[in-house]
Amino acid sequence: MWNGIDLVLPPACAGCGMAGLRWCSDCQMRVDVIRGPVCEICGLPQNSSGICSFCQKEKPAYRALRSWSVFADPVQEALHRLKYRRDMALGDSLAAQMADFLFGLQWPIDIMIPVPLGKDRLRERGYNQAGLIARPLAMAAGLEYVPQGLTRQRETRSQVGLTQKERRENVRGAFMASAGRVEGRTVLLMDDVATTGSTLSSSAEALYSSGAKEVYALTVARALSQHGLVNV
Repeated sequence: MWNGIDLVLPPACAGCGMAGLRWCSDCQMRVDVIRGPVCEICGLPQNSSGICSFCQKEKPAYRALRSWSVFADPVQEALHRLKYRRDMALGDSLAAQMADFLFGLQWPIDIMIPVPLGKDRLRERGYNQAGLIARPLAMAAGLEYVPQGLTRQRETRSQVGLTQKERRENVRGAFMASAGRVEGRTVLLMDDVATTGSTLSSSAEALYSSGAKEVYALTVARALSQHGLVNV
C-alpha cells in the first residue's frame, strides 16, 4: 500500500532506524513473540496453561485476547513511531509481521473492527493507529474490515499511567456498536497495545449488546506489568 511513499522517502527500520527496510533482520530476531503458555482468556503469559487469577476474579467480556509480542523494543519503538510520529506506513509492516500469528490462532472470525478513537483525539492525530494495522491485516486474512462497527460515544482520559481500576472506570460505557453491522457475527477487535484489557472488554460489551455472536481480541503488543502503572 505504501510502496509509492517508500520510493520518495526510503523506508527505515521500525525498530532501530536503519535505512532500507521497514524491519531489519536484527530487529526481527529481537521481537519477543508471545508463544505461551498464556491465560486461556486474556492471553497473559504465565507458567502453565489455564485461566489466570485476574480472569478468575473478574472475567473479561471478550471470548479470548491474544497479543503478538511483548511491549518492548523493537515493537515498542515501532508502535510509538506509528502512534506519535505519523509514520503511518508502519501499519502495513506490523500487519505483515502479524499475519502468520493470526492464522495460527484459527479463530472463526467474520469481521475485523479496530478499537476507535474519540472524535477529539482522532481530529488531533488525523488517523486511528489501530485501523492502520487492522485494515491490511483483515485484507491478508480475507476478513471483512468494518471500521464503522464500533464508535466511541464519549471522550475518555488517556489510559497512560492509570491503574487497572482507573482504566476500567475510564472506559466503562464509552463504546457503542452498530447492530446492523455486527449482529449475528463473530468479531475480531484490533488494537495496538493491551495493558489491563479494560478498553477491549468495554468494547466487547458494546458489541455483545448489539447482537454480536462472539468477540475475540488481538493486539500487536502486551504490556506485562499491566496491573500497575504503565506508560503506554
